[in-house]
Amino acid sequence: MKKGILSPLLCMAMAASLLAGCAANSESKPADREKMAGEKETSDVKADPVDQKKVYVSPDWVQSVIDGNQKESSDYVILECAWGEEADNPAYTEGHIKGAYHMNTDDIESEEYWNIRTPEEIKKLMADYGITKDTTVICYGADGVNSADDRVAFTLLWAGVENVKCLDGGLEAWTKSGYAMEKGSNKPKANDKGFGTTVPAHPEYIITIEDVKEKLENDSNFKLVSIRSKAEFSGETSGYGYIDKAGEPKGAIWGHDTDDGSYNKEDGTTAGVDVVEGFLKESGASLDNELAFYCGTGWRATIPFLICYENGYSNAKLYDGGWFQWQMDDSLPVQVGDPEGGKCEYTTVGELSADKAKK
Repeated sequence: MKKGILSPLLCMAMAASLLAGCAANSESKPADREKMAGEKETSDVKADPVDQKKVYVSPDWVQSVIDGNQKESSDYVILECAWGEEADNPAYTEGHIKGAYHMNTDDIESEEYWNIRTPEEIKKLMADYGITKDTTVICYGADGVNSADDRVAFTLLWAGVENVKCLDGGLEAWTKSGYAMEKGSNKPKANDKGFGTTVPAHPEYIITIEDVKEKLENDSNFKLVSIRSKAEFSGETSGYGYIDKAGEPKGAIWGHDTDDGSYNKEDGTTAGVDVVEGFLKESGASLDNELAFYCGTGWRATIPFLICYENGYSNAKLYDGGWFQWQMDDSLPVQVGDPEGGKCEYTTVGELSADKAKK
């Protein structure tokens, strides 16, 4: 065949092939299919990268991780955090973020004081969930006030996970943003690679009851900050159905309660460090003090800790035992009332009445 005839034939064949390819591609374009009501396209979701120490992140950022648009997309785990088993948790069974695993907070806490479990137990839990120190872990709860995800996030940081996030505003923020949910149960895949560092990598994030007692007595720069309701702080109620005595460790100051929205903005997202600073100032304290946040059993107090952590403050700790552990020792000093208000009784745990359990 002559060269002059070959070129036109090749051109005709190539043109036909290109036309066929274009027709096939046009049939599969996502834009040509009918969208489900309320569904948001997610394949092109972009969000600005966030610093590793940034804890509270937007729904857009989480979706961008799921879509593969962040450096964290290569190794991440999403945890829906709540007390109780998966089957008893409607926030998971009725719909959860794509790929999320349920985490029962009983798995991170022991029953004696509801403190964080032993390093050996937490290390095993990390392995069971396929989490290493290099895994990005995104925690969320049923709503923006639920501190279960903050409790889990704190435990992960204490253990040594280097990149821990909380979905700011919780599941409510996710659904308001219009991102997809899924049903069904996702089971984590265990790994045997090892965690990658000693657990805990950051024991300094927790202060023991022994150290709290010593510092309250001898260190004027130390501030023990109660993250409880005003009624709990003043000794009107313990705040818990299983705690009979009410009051606070002698020397504690009030840092407001997370459950009443004091640590949330109007849109339900988490407040900034300026709010923590303002609450401390009410009691003559500041962000320059050595701070130990506590509550009843260690949930609510993790929120101001995480706010301080993501803003670069290394002088914040969690007194994990909280009022629950303190009131178990009859010899420990207690205040009942508000020291700032001038009406405060000082006594010991053993002298407290045992009729202050939450009704």
